[in-house]
Amino acid sequence: MSHTLPPPAVAQPVETSDAATPPAELSLEDRLMLIDAAMTVRLDEAKVAYEVNSAHIPTEPVDLADLVTISTAPATHRLPDLYPTPVAALLQRAHHRLVTGGWCKDALVAPDGARCVLGAIRAEAHGDRGLENSAVTILMDAIRRKFGDDVDSVPGFNDAFASGSTPIRMVDQAAGLADARGL
Repeated sequence: MSHTLPPPAVAQPVETSDAATPPAELSLEDRLMLIDAAMTVRLDEAKVAYEVNSAHIPTEPVDLADLVTISTAPATHRLPDLYPTPVAALLQRAHHRLVTGGWCKDALVAPDGARCVLGAIRAEAHGDRGLENSAVTILMDAIRRKFGDDVDSVPGFNDAFASGSTPIRMVDQAAGLADARGL
C-alpha cells in the first residue's frame, strides 16, 4: 500500500467588494512631524544604548577649557597692558609668568624655574606680603566660585591638577575679578 500525501493547499486571495482606498497624501508639515517623532524615538533608543554600553567605564567630567593645550616651548608672549588696580595687575603678572615661565606642582619653584600658582604670585609681589595676601584671597574667591567651598588652599588647588591649564586659567579669572572689585 502506498501512502501519498495530498497536494498542499494554496491559499486563494479573498476578494472584497470594497476597493482599497489609496492613502491620503500628507502635507509637508505632517511628514516633517512624523519624521521628527521617529528621529526622537531613535535618538532616545541610542541614548539608552550608549548609557547601557558605557556604564561599566569609569569616567570623570572633562572641562572643555582643559582641552586647550599650552605649548611648553619658551614663549615669546608680550605682557599685555596691566590692569590699573594693584591686586589685578599682580595677578595678571603672575598669570603671564606662569604662561611664559612654566607651571609646576608640589613645589613653589621647580628646578627648571617653573612655578606653582602661589610661587608666581609671591615672585610678582616682590616681597609685599599685604599685596600677596590680597591676591591669594581674590584667587581663592575665584576658585570657590567655580569649584565650591571644598578647596581649602591655593597650594592644595594647584597640586590637585596634572597639568597647569586650569590653575593658570583661574589666575587669569582672578585678575578680572580683582579688577571688577577695584582691587
